[in-house]
Amino acid sequence: MKLLRFFQGIILLSVLIFFSACHSNSRKGEKNLPTSDNHVAVNYAQGFTVEELSDYTQLTVISPWVKNSVYARYYLVKSNNIQTPADGIKVLIPIKTIATASVTHYEFLNLLGEINTITGICQQNIIYNPTIKAGVNSGKIIDLGDAFHINLEKVLELRPSALMMSGYNQNDPNAQRISQAGVPVIYNNEWMETTLLGRAEWIKFVAAFYDKNKLADSIFSEIENRYNDIKNKAAKVINKPNIMAGSNFRGTWYMPAGHSFMGQLFADAGTRYFYANDTTTGSLPLNVETVLKNFSQTDVWLNCNYASIDELLKADPKHALFNPVKNNRVYNFNKRMLPSGANDFWESAIARPDLILSDVIAILHPEVLPNYQLFYAEKLK
Repeated sequence: MKLLRFFQGIILLSVLIFFSACHSNSRKGEKNLPTSDNHVAVNYAQGFTVEELSDYTQLTVISPWVKNSVYARYYLVKSNNIQTPADGIKVLIPIKTIATASVTHYEFLNLLGEINTITGICQQNIIYNPTIKAGVNSGKIIDLGDAFHINLEKVLELRPSALMMSGYNQNDPNAQRISQAGVPVIYNNEWMETTLLGRAEWIKFVAAFYDKNKLADSIFSEIENRYNDIKNKAAKVINKPNIMAGSNFRGTWYMPAGHSFMGQLFADAGTRYFYANDTTTGSLPLNVETVLKNFSQTDVWLNCNYASIDELLKADPKHALFNPVKNNRVYNFNKRMLPSGANDFWESAIARPDLILSDVIAILHPEVLPNYQLFYAEKLK
């Protein structure tokens, strides 16, 4: 069941990638991007900007699908009496309650000390965070249903200060109805970033709604410094192992693209990866024969989403042909996984790239991080 739930997640991610690739026009119109000198520093994320102006903070979400296009704009005010331009949504801050449609947003709120402001979630069965799970079980947090079909009536009954959800390159009539009913819809597009630090930097986006910009900057700076320190140590390693990644699901192998955040992770960890020079993002759907041809002689298999070597071989006997299986060097990111299939790797790891990189470097270059205990990763037995 764990494996089935994981691959259901992979299918969902593939759908998201499909939507981002197949729709040529954003639902938001072309607009000039902000050009003022009041920007809050955003060094890695490509999807948003923050400007602190005299009467309000202007928060702009940049479309990842249409160049130089604004996907959404928010004007954050501390009094509703403040007048704001008509081309964005006015939001009174700090917000008091929030509904979140994606588990990838939880750790940002947790690091900011605002986890208890969550009053609504989607799909409780995939939640790992124990505080949120306890809130759902006690009735303090309401399950609003499927993230793609949020229950409008429940949202309006709950009346959170805002609903945070992932944006997609398509119209979402349900989100529009929620917004029209007076609940601001906050589009958090961290999932479209192509680097781990870029995804993690969206903590600054979330923090703006809580008037915690300085705290977010401090938290991110610590994570960034740890990440770059570990990355620099790995860069000095002479022997770089050849790696493979992903999993074979019903004859299709989803391998990280060269410009995906996983592809960047492999580069930063000091590896040799066959698709390192690939210029696409997301995942590469490959047949097993192609993977065998290009990866059978690799040293380590990372992010293999099976629970054990036995399960791996039962799924497809061809897996035995890969060197990492023969040499017992196969790892998944399922160490923090619940019986329900909820996996903290898809939750808190979004905000903690330093821990992900540490895991991979400890696996590939144990001499760099002696005595390090893996956090998200574990070896298949």
